[in-house]
Amino acid sequence: MTHGEFLVHVGSTNVVKVEAVQSAFDESGLFANPRYASIEVSSDVSAQPTSLDETIRGAINRARNAFRGCVLSVGLEDGLICVPYTQSGYMNVCACAIFDGGRDYIGLSSAFEYPQKVIRLVIEEGLDITRAFLRAGLSDNPTLGAAEGAIGILTKGRLTRKDYAKQAVTMALIHLRDPLTLPALQAGQKPR
Repeated sequence: MTHGEFLVHVGSTNVVKVEAVQSAFDESGLFANPRYASIEVSSDVSAQPTSLDETIRGAINRARNAFRGCVLSVGLEDGLICVPYTQSGYMNVCACAIFDGGRDYIGLSSAFEYPQKVIRLVIEEGLDITRAFLRAGLSDNPTLGAAEGAIGILTKGRLTRKDYAKQAVTMALIHLRDPLTLPALQAGQKPR
């Protein structure tokens, strides 16, 4: 990293996640001319998280595993969480973790419910969401998560996976607006 360069690592090579991070960071206006690099890292959780704790841990692990030679790193992880009174008992949420080398800043997206047959395939048969959508006949795209996402199918394109993930990043960025944190980060330094 050269002096004055603001490098952000994204803990994924999924283009949708990278674009969500870029869009949220650029629109925040917090940092002048950030550069982005996608880094393939492990979430160190199951392929399909099924709790809020596991989902957030996956995002944190992705961010921390991508933190090397950058000012900030970002991890995104989608997962199912138990939600009472829903049809299936579960909703999907996207968690974002932004890591500055010392602290994690967490944000969540809005939550939505999958069709019951998708949840059954995930919980009872251990499929991830893309494979569950394929098996349920709701999609024929084996790279659904790197395209419009299940949310794009369920909303008929009114909300894409990129925009959904961007919500979580935007919520995590709220913490970086702190007047004690922001100046150090803008200077490419670790906050105290």
